[in-house]
Order: sequence, then C-alpha cells, then structure tokens
Amino acid sequence: MHRLTSLSLIVGTSVVMSMSACSKNGGGGLFGKKKDASSATGWNYNDPKMGGFSVAKSKDQFTGPGLVFVQGGTFAMGATEQDVMGDWNNIPRRITVSSFYIDENEVSNVNYREYLFWLSRVYGESFPDVYRGALPDSLVWRSELAYNEPLVEYYFRHPAYNDYPVVGVSWKQATDYAKWRSNRVNEKLLMDAGLLSKADIMNQADDNTFDSKAYMAGLYEGTPGKMTKSAKKQFANADGSPRGAQFEDGIMLPNYRLPTEAEWEYAALGYIGQNPNPSKKEGKRGEELILNKQIYSWGTNNAGLRDIRRGNWQGQFLANFKRGSGDNMGMAGGLNDRASIPAPVRSFFPNNFGVYNMSGNVSEWVNDVYRPLTTIDGDDFNYFRGNKFQTVYQNENKEFEKDSLGVLKMRDVTDEESASRLNYQKGDVINYLDGDSLSLVEYGYGITTLINDKSRVIKGGSWNDRAYWLSPGTRRYMQEEMATNTVGFRCAMDRVGSPEGNKFKTGQVFRAQRQKR
Repeated sequence: MHRLTSLSLIVGTSVVMSMSACSKNGGGGLFGKKKDASSATGWNYNDPKMGGFSVAKSKDQFTGPGLVFVQGGTFAMGATEQDVMGDWNNIPRRITVSSFYIDENEVSNVNYREYLFWLSRVYGESFPDVYRGALPDSLVWRSELAYNEPLVEYYFRHPAYNDYPVVGVSWKQATDYAKWRSNRVNEKLLMDAGLLSKADIMNQADDNTFDSKAYMAGLYEGTPGKMTKSAKKQFANADGSPRGAQFEDGIMLPNYRLPTEAEWEYAALGYIGQNPNPSKKEGKRGEELILNKQIYSWGTNNAGLRDIRRGNWQGQFLANFKRGSGDNMGMAGGLNDRASIPAPVRSFFPNNFGVYNMSGNVSEWVNDVYRPLTTIDGDDFNYFRGNKFQTVYQNENKEFEKDSLGVLKMRDVTDEESASRLNYQKGDVINYLDGDSLSLVEYGYGITTLINDKSRVIKGGSWNDRAYWLSPGTRRYMQEEMATNTVGFRCAMDRVGSPEGNKFKTGQVFRAQRQKR
C-alpha cells in the first residue's frame, strides 16, 4: 500500500510539473490552446472522432442585397414640429434601437414583378389564387373627377416605370413579399456554397419549393451542388455523411421583413451625421451629442425643403411632395421637384445613412399595429406593437410539417403555454396595455373609432402630401388589407453581431492586466 501511494505521488507530481511546463510555454495546461477546440472542455470542434460538434468560424454578417447598415443608438422618437393635426399621437419619447439593415430605396415595380413572375411559374398551375392575391391594385389610380386611366394601365407594367416605387400594395402583400425575398436570397447563398444545385430552380413547384425554415427543419432536401473540400468537411455529420446547413453555420441571412416604426423613424433621421467627431477606427469613439433637432430626413446641412449648397442644385427641392393646392411639380421650364407622381426610387437627396426617400415620394408601410399612445405605452428598447407569438407546428407524432406551398407550418402560442412565464403571459399581445383587461380600454371599430388590430402604421409623406407629412415623426394608419397610390414599402433585416458594424468588437475590450507574483 505504501509503495502504491508513493507511485501515485510520483505520477501526480509529474502531471503537475507537466501542466506547469505547458502553462509556462503558453500551452494552457494538459488540454493546450487549440484554435478549434472548446475552451470549456478541450474537445475538438468539427472533428468526427471527437463527437463531431460543428462550430463555424466567427464571421461578420454581410450586407444582404439592396440593404444598407444602420448603426443603432438612442434618439427622441416622435414629433419634431407642431402637431397641426391635433392628434397627439406622436408625443416625443427617448428610446433605443438596435442596429439593423434597411433597404437603400423603396421596393420598385421591377422588383415586385420579379416576385409575381416567380409565383406564376411555381404556383400558377395548381394555385393560381396565390398569384392573383399578390397582384397590386392598379385601380388605386382611379378618381371620380380625374383622368388617370393611363396610370391604371401603364404605371406598374411599362418599362418606363421599372424603377418607380410599387404602389397599390397592401400591408399583407408587402409582408408576403418580404418572406419570399428571404427565401430567394438564402437559396442563392446555399447555391453559392455548393449545398444546393441551380438545376433545382426550374423543378420547383407547389410544395416542392425552397423555404428557409422548412430547409433547416429537414423538410426540403434539393439536389446538392459542387462543394469545395473545406465545405465537405464543414457540412459533415459525425459519421462523415453530408448534412444540410443550419443557421449556426453562418451562411444564411436573417429574414427580410418590414421595419418597425421605431427603426423606420430612426433610419430616416440619420442622426449619425450630426456626431461632431465620428470615428471609423476600432477602439475609438465619437461623441454622444446631437447638435440640433431635425425636421426632415436629410439633416441639418439642409434644414429646410430646398438645397442651400451653392451650385447647380441650390434652391432645388430635396424631396417629392405637393407644394400647395394644385401644385404637384411646378411650372413648365422650372419644374420644382420634377415629379408629378412618384419618382424613381433613387431620386432626391439620400440621408446620412445613405437611404433614399425617407421623406416624400411614397409613404411606407411599417410592421406596427397603430395605437395613438403606443410610443408612451411601449418599451424604451426596440419599441414595437404587433407581437403575436408563434412556434413551429408539430403533428401528433411530434413531426414538423410544411403546407401545400412548401412553407413550414407555424401555430400561435396559446395563453396556457405563456401563463407561467415571467416576461409575457399571453400569446397575442397586440392589445397589451391598450385595449385589454389590464387597461380597461376597448376599441369599438366602426362604432366609436376606425382603429382595430388590423390598423397598421404608415410613415413618411408622399408625392401627393404637403410638407408637414415629410417629417419622420408624423404617423398615420390604414387597414392592412387596403392599398392606395401614395403608399409603398421597403424591407429591413436584423443585425447579428457587433452593433458598431463589421470588423468592430462588441463591448469595451481592455488589455488584460499582468498578474503580480
């Protein structure tokens, strides 16, 4: 027993000495410091011989097609000039918005026709109502006492209007477009990575179509493309067999969607241009200052409606709007905004985030359900009203399913499932603190008000609005199934990773202090 104890002591001492030597040499003890190994267990990542746990290399989110990055921050949301309508529905309040992406310009006619073409090709034979239900309402151009029939016939389809913003689209149609766009962008990314073949494009129909969530749930396989050796290694199961991509692999992007009202207003104001000392270098900061309150989206260099810079553009209007009764574009030979109806989506002065037409051209749908005092009721971080929580549907065998259009089935979260949670107790919280039992408020739609749970916020002024509505703080609403010739939309996307942008670390990263002996 004594000899065994001594032997154990010798072995133990050797191990300690070995660990100490490794530590002095920077090896990090017995397990070492491998780049592709767990800092918690020492087990190798992406190694079939050690369990096969797959971890993608840390990477920045790249900017999706058509988007620009909007660095988040704090701002005073709400009215920036007199409430001439007397609505009291945009009382200023300071909130914080996370970083996100937003379309550089409004969705154009040619963008939307691409969507319709895809719907017709994939669903047209079996589900023609899907295509018909997505068509914009061209009759929005009609008026009892105006000759607008040419716009009814030509505005959406004639190539002269390709780059003009699509109008006559309801909130529901805009939301469906954003879902379709998400799937097409992610499908292209998987093709570029060799996980899907382009040969599948023309074979898709009905429920055999690519849907991002259905793909990640294993309900869409497709034909594999040509993968590189590194990709084959990355997308392999523990037994070496190929697997599909997951969101954790960092290939696919978050979904396109409509921006929230807070995001839209924040992106429109572009206060980053007012920072007196902005820095593009990591580790350096600008100052937490906003010099002046903005009325319009193009900043304080041009505080009014006209360009004040010297040169050819001096005195020109910076947005497309209605100057006065009967004046939509000025006089012949001196057209003030050069647009009697919506102008091309990249016209006029972009703001400090590089976003076009956040004031004027067309008003835009946002994701929020309208309430007069939402800005007071809502959270001061990523404020939004319109949550109706969902989860993935499972059948009686606990299996996922997709619908007849190939989309992963979802279901609403019930109140029973939410009752024991700390952060919410209902699945549908659209009316939270503004129309439910907690607030003792009810909305009698069509009797005492025109507001209900289908009333959606629209932001920004249009080609047929006076200058008052060009201020990003103004807000109006319309039923989600309705459409007009003055309302279009643009998409947004969540930002993952550093809120400062790519190649920037999150948080304050200081040097580690040297330990004293």
